[in-house]
Amino acid sequence: MAELISREGNKVEYKVSVPAAEVNRAYDQVWAGLARDVRVPGFRPGKAPRKVIEGRVGAGYVEDQVRDRLLQVHYPQSTRDLKLNLVDANIDPQPLKSGEAFEFTVKGETYPEVKLGNWKEAQMSAASPEITDEVLGRTLSDLQERNATFEAADRAIEAGDQVTIQEDGEESSYPIYLDVAEEHVREALLGKNKGDTVEINVPAHQHGDHEHPAHTVKVTVLDVKTKKLQELDDEFAKTLNFESIDRLRSDLKVELERRAQQEGDNARREEFISHLVEGMQVDIPQALIDRRRDAMMDEIKDDLKRQGVQWREYEAFMKEQDRLGDFMDNLSKNAEIRVRRDLALEQLAEDLNVRVNDQEFNQTMSALAQMNNITAQQLADQLGPNGINAYYISMLRDKGLAQAIAQLTGEAQPAEADQQAEETETAQAQGEEAADGEQQADTSAEETATEAAAESKEEQAGE
Repeated sequence: MAELISREGNKVEYKVSVPAAEVNRAYDQVWAGLARDVRVPGFRPGKAPRKVIEGRVGAGYVEDQVRDRLLQVHYPQSTRDLKLNLVDANIDPQPLKSGEAFEFTVKGETYPEVKLGNWKEAQMSAASPEITDEVLGRTLSDLQERNATFEAADRAIEAGDQVTIQEDGEESSYPIYLDVAEEHVREALLGKNKGDTVEINVPAHQHGDHEHPAHTVKVTVLDVKTKKLQELDDEFAKTLNFESIDRLRSDLKVELERRAQQEGDNARREEFISHLVEGMQVDIPQALIDRRRDAMMDEIKDDLKRQGVQWREYEAFMKEQDRLGDFMDNLSKNAEIRVRRDLALEQLAEDLNVRVNDQEFNQTMSALAQMNNITAQQLADQLGPNGINAYYISMLRDKGLAQAIAQLTGEAQPAEADQQAEETETAQAQGEEAADGEQQADTSAEETATEAAAESKEEQAGE
């Protein structure tokens, strides 16, 4: 049971009391898991006394696990019971003991008051791309190009050839595809023959964060091959796991239309969100923007670390390039954009009285855990109480947005089973972003459909 202690402005404090029966149940669950997982010499699995198991896992371990379980369940539940949307919270748990109620207090800050404009007047004009015969033809041509073969050519190099070269002083060689090569490479190689030594004049350019001066690369032409395109017939379709070229065309068109519809839906979704944010009235505390900026900075540091780059090295490089100030300014601007977006969507969900029931939430959490090959409890441990609450709020935002757009477009809301299936499909993205804004895909329907068909062929070849 959650009980409000005080509320002044956007600062709030409340107390939660968990009944002794639930505390005992959490203890039993933890002990059952330890009995199953901890192996004790001389005892069969599940038969070792609790004192012996505790001696192996360490004093206090059981209490820590029980406390974490109780907080993971009852902290998010308390915010829902009190109808609080907390920016952040400091949770102070009291001593825990089997057979007694468990209490904890929460101090936090609520989000600022938000007033939305009349979003029901929003006009969404973005249209889905039209899948014409020309689009379908280009997509098939792309598939034809991507599945081309190359045969040895005993002649001078021509446009569209595959040319294998070796740089002076290097032991390895690599192919150059002239139809996609840069202009200075094509100009240097066209008309040359196998065995020729060629100087390629590379102009000054920027690659990533590094600037490269103009220089010359000397290479030897090791091999020349000409491109051979397959005919767009049944045999070609079979290499892509389709029974005929007609079936390939029809299935490809269906996929293109599906992705075009998705692209249009995403565009209209962003139109609506932009309208919602522009009409919103809110006084955002700077601390809220700073907190989001710091979280985004942590994500950037983690991404750099995964690539083997330390933040201090990247920071030093940007200082040398006199770009650190612009980087930090852009980070702050993006943090504010994300905060405004989230505030608008959360207020929309509240105005529409949107709710995510326990069954919906638990099913989506279970799906996310399954996608990551972990148990639901392990996922809860990773997210922590604040992360679980943030995930719940992200589901509210998505559900409210879908409901509002359905009202504007006159489309029926999906049945509960279909809606849960949609939430399951997007669970991975929601878990990674937790409380952050969504990203809009920029890949066209034509490109993605081509990739899908090509991937189907690659998977078949791998089998």
